[in-house]
Amino acid sequence: MNKIIITMISVIVVIIAMITAVMIYKPKEAEVPQDMATEIAQEEILDECTDEYEEMQSDILQTNSEQEKISPNAAITFKVTYQECGHTTSRYQDIPEELVNVTEEGLKEKYPSWEVEQFSDTQIVLSKQEDGNCGEHYMVRDKAGVVTIYEVLEDETEKEYEVTDISTEYLTETDKMNMEKGIPVNGKQNLNQLIEDFE
Repeated sequence: MNKIIITMISVIVVIIAMITAVMIYKPKEAEVPQDMATEIAQEEILDECTDEYEEMQSDILQTNSEQEKISPNAAITFKVTYQECGHTTSRYQDIPEELVNVTEEGLKEKYPSWEVEQFSDTQIVLSKQEDGNCGEHYMVRDKAGVVTIYEVLEDETEKEYEVTDISTEYLTETDKMNMEKGIPVNGKQNLNQLIEDFE
């Protein structure tokens, strides 16, 4: 009988000891994860913010690198089409210093009356239309055995523009015949090219 009582008391003591141990251990276990959970949550928020910021910076850098910019070695062409005569004149120049590293949008802001026809880091073409005559109509004729250039005015009359030192004596027969009738040329660039061909 004493053995049964001792056994029961031992079992009760063990159960009480286990309950006490669980009660003592449980709050400590709950406290640690709660603190750790707060710390982890804060770290996750910081990580998310950092990741978002890094992604934004990456997108900005990518966008900036994707936008083509004008190189210091670029050339710019201004093309003007005149409505009265229908001719187009072109003027070429090296890129001005203030346009270096400018994007296409920046170029449009600097030249609002021009249309961007072509844009790359080395070649820009701007064009626009204007009323009137281009003022670059010429007639090339033989005058006293010398190639002579006449400017064709708006009323179709001719005014002597330049007497070259090129003798018509050495031109081909076809060129000589054309010179007698007069060779019409539009634009200074085409005129220069024709004179070069005659030289």
